[in-house]
Amino acid sequence: MKPSLNEIQKLAKDKHIENKKYFDKLKKKTPKNLDYVMQELHEAEFKKTDCLSCANCCKTTGPLFTLADIERIAKHLRLKPQQFIDNYLRIDEDKDYVLQSVPCTFLDQDNTCFIYDVRPKACREFPHTNRKKFQQISDLTLQNVAICPAAFNIVEEMKKRLHF
Repeated sequence: MKPSLNEIQKLAKDKHIENKKYFDKLKKKTPKNLDYVMQELHEAEFKKTDCLSCANCCKTTGPLFTLADIERIAKHLRLKPQQFIDNYLRIDEDKDYVLQSVPCTFLDQDNTCFIYDVRPKACREFPHTNRKKFQQISDLTLQNVAICPAAFNIVEEMKKRLHF
C-alpha cells in the first residue's frame, strides 16, 4: 500500500490504537532481531520511496536543532551561530531549538533543501525507522506514521513480519 498525503493522516488515526498496543507489546517483549528487521524494512522502503515527491516532513513539522547543527549550518550560511538562531529558530516548550515556522524555511519549491549537505541531524535521520533500539522511540514513530508515507509502510510491514 502506498498511502497518499491526503490519506496518510486518516489512515494513521484509524491505526493509532492498534499501533499503540503493538508498540506497548514491543517494549515489553522486544524481539532480539528487531534492529536488524527494522534496518531491512527501512532500506527496502527507501529503495522505492522518493522523498522529493513528498517532503511532507519539511512542510508540516520542524526538526530539533542541536548546538552542533546550529554551528554547522551557521558556518555554511556564513552567519554567527547567534545570528542563525535569531533569524531562524525559537525555543519551544521543551527548551529545544526549533524552526520559527513551518514549512521549513530551507525547503525550495521543488522540495529540495537549500542546506541539504549540512541539514540538522533530525532531518538526516528522519523518519528514524532504522534507529538502533527502535522500541525506545515508539511515541515518535506513532507521530511519524501520520506524516511520512514511508514510515507508515514500514510500520505496517513490521507488524506483518514481527507479530506477537
